[in-house]
Amino acid sequence: MEINAWLAETIERLGQAGIGSARLDALILLEDETGKDRSYLLAHPEMVLPATSVAKLNKQIVQRSTHRPLAYIRGFTEFYGRRFKVNQRVLEPRPESETMIELLKQLKLDKPVIADVGTGSGAIGITAALEIHTAEVDLYDIDSSCLAVARHNSLMHELHLHAYKRDLLSRPVRDYDVILANLPYVPNDWQINEAAGMEPRLAIFGGKDGLDLYRRMFAQLGKMEDPAHSVLTEALPPQHNALQQIGEAHGYNLKIAQDFIQVFEL
Repeated sequence: MEINAWLAETIERLGQAGIGSARLDALILLEDETGKDRSYLLAHPEMVLPATSVAKLNKQIVQRSTHRPLAYIRGFTEFYGRRFKVNQRVLEPRPESETMIELLKQLKLDKPVIADVGTGSGAIGITAALEIHTAEVDLYDIDSSCLAVARHNSLMHELHLHAYKRDLLSRPVRDYDVILANLPYVPNDWQINEAAGMEPRLAIFGGKDGLDLYRRMFAQLGKMEDPAHSVLTEALPPQHNALQQIGEAHGYNLKIAQDFIQVFEL
């Protein structure tokens, strides 16, 4: 089967299933299977796909037609220019979370000790360790399955980060300079799309107003003898004012709010 024929058929199929990114999704899966980038594929529409490749691709398209997230079908995703393993037990890292890394780097800290709380796939904490070579980073999550994925990603990037099963910052193993916290912040009654509905609810919803876990985490910080000086969080822009009040109640002032990311300091 030629590439142009497969693409036309697949784009129509995904479109009928209500997939808004039908063309992009088809090209991404085609790139994975052929090892060729999309510019090459589009420039060679007559390229013939082996029957085995067509069969594999069509199985993936059946999954995508059910709105299964593309990252789960591929088994990996990209974050900050690097590849990370993901599966149905972890939330796919979002592009907007990359701003957290940018703001962390702007702090220009020397040898910071960092905790990535609610690490999930480990993408944020691992990226912090890779971008700031002097940093020491620990990974925290309440879900053992998430920690298994995070450990895999740490080793894949030739790091040996420690990963701990904890309820947020309960029983931290040491004092930290910085907390990175991309905690669940979607209000419980929000309607999410079908793809997000296949991701773990534990990693998405954060209570009636979406901020319950941030309340608990800042309360934990407020009880520490030597709490972290900087806390970076992710939340919806309409939640910024409420999150600012939560931080201030425990001694933290909002210094920066950029898109989905907030920087608090003592």
